[in-house]
Amino acid sequence: MSQSLWREFDYEKRGLPQFPKLQGRHKTDVLIIGGGLCGVLCAWFLEQAGVDYMLVEADTIGSGMTGNTTAKLTSQHNLIYGKLLHLVGKERAAQYLRANEEALSQYRILAEMVDCDFEEKDAFVYTRSDRKKIEDEVEAVNALGFSTDFRETLALPFPIKGAICFPGQAQFHPMKFLTGIAKGLNIYEHTFVQELAPHTAYIGAEPGEERGEICADQIIVATHFPFLNKHGGYFLKLYQHRSYVLGLEGAQEVAGMYLDESQEGLSFRNYGNLLLLGGGSHRTGAQGGGWQELRRFANQYYAGAKEKYAWAAQDCMSLDGIPYIGAYSRRTAGLYVASGFGKWGMTSSMVAAKMLCDLVTGKEPQYRQLYDPARRMKKSQLFLNGTQAAVHLLTPSLRRCPHLGCALKWNPQEHSWDCPCHGSRFEEDGMLIDNPATGDAASLGRD
Repeated sequence: MSQSLWREFDYEKRGLPQFPKLQGRHKTDVLIIGGGLCGVLCAWFLEQAGVDYMLVEADTIGSGMTGNTTAKLTSQHNLIYGKLLHLVGKERAAQYLRANEEALSQYRILAEMVDCDFEEKDAFVYTRSDRKKIEDEVEAVNALGFSTDFRETLALPFPIKGAICFPGQAQFHPMKFLTGIAKGLNIYEHTFVQELAPHTAYIGAEPGEERGEICADQIIVATHFPFLNKHGGYFLKLYQHRSYVLGLEGAQEVAGMYLDESQEGLSFRNYGNLLLLGGGSHRTGAQGGGWQELRRFANQYYAGAKEKYAWAAQDCMSLDGIPYIGAYSRRTAGLYVASGFGKWGMTSSMVAAKMLCDLVTGKEPQYRQLYDPARRMKKSQLFLNGTQAAVHLLTPSLRRCPHLGCALKWNPQEHSWDCPCHGSRFEEDGMLIDNPATGDAASLGRD
C-alpha cells in the first residue's frame, strides 16, 4: 500500500531500460550524478548535442523522488508571483514565470515522442480563509503578462473563498516519461558516488570489488539534496519537507489540478479513475498529519471511495522559494548543482536540465542570475534554518545521522528514522533511504 501508483505499471511489457553497474576507472567530459528526472533530462539534452557524458545512479532511474511526485506540470507554484515581485522585482519574477512556461512547452514537445499520459489541464490555487491573498496573486500574475483570472467556486467538495486559475497547464505519468526518454542513454545504475574530489568521483564498492573512479572535466550533482558539505553551504540553505498522497477509486472527478494556498491544506488531481489526494505535510523529522489526516478527509467527503494507493514524497525547500541551479560554489570549477525545487520538481527539473546543459557546453543560460546558488539569502532566513539544525545537533540521543550528526527522530507513520536537520532518512535497522547522508546509520532499532 505504500508504493506510488507511478511505480506500478507493466515495465516488462513496456521494455523498461535496464542499465549496467559501473566498475573500474573511466573518463568522460561530463558526469551526471543522480538518475531522477533532472539528471535523465540532462543526459537526454547532452545526447542530442553530441556531448560525451555518463550518468550514474545509486539505485535505479526514478527510484527517488521522481516516482513519488503528484506529477503536475505547471508554472503556477502556489502564490509565488506576488512574493517574487517583492523579493526580486518584476523583471526576475517574469523570468521565473517564463522559464517554467518554456519548460512546460518542452514537455509538450517530448510528450509527442513518448507515451506518458500527457493531459492538458487548468491549474488552480484556492483559499478557504483569505480571499485577498488570491486577489493579490491574480493582480501580480496579470502584471507579468500572463492571463489568469479569479474563480469564486471550484469542483471540490467544500466551499472556498476564491481561487486563481492558470489555464493550459498539464499533468502526466512521470515514470512512463522517464523510462521513455532514458532508452539509449549512457546510464549506469547501482553505482553509488560516495565521495567527490576536483574533477573526480569515487564509486562505492561491494566487498571483493575494486573501488570505481570517474574522471570528468565537468560534474553535475542532481542528487535531490547536494551531498558535498565543504562547499556551497547547502546544509544552511536547504531543508526537506514530507507530504503524503492517497489514490482513491470512486471519488469525485475534479477536472483540473488544485492546491490549497495554506501549507496545511490539500491538493487534488485525477489520474484515470483515481483521485490523487495530497497533504498532511510537515518538515522532515517533525510531526504532521500524514496519511491519517488524508484518510479523515476522505472518510468525510468521499465516504464511498476505496483507497488503492498511499505514498509519500520528500521535497528540498530553498529559503526564498527559488531553486538553486548553477555553479556548486564559487570555489568549485567545473562542478554544478540543481536542488531546492520545492513542491515543483517537474517543471524545475526541465528548467535545470536546460540551464546545466548550457553551462557545461559553454553557453550562458538565460536565467543564470535568477537561479544562482550563490545569491544572497536573508540573514533572518539563514539564522532560522541554522537554529533549527543546531537544536537537533545539540539534542542528546544515541541515534545520530551520519551526515552531520543531528539527533534522529522516529517517524511512526512510515516506520523510519528521519533527520530533522537536513532530511536524511533511514530504515529501522539503519539502512539509508534518502540523502544527503552518503552511508547507513549505526544500528538503530526501537526503544
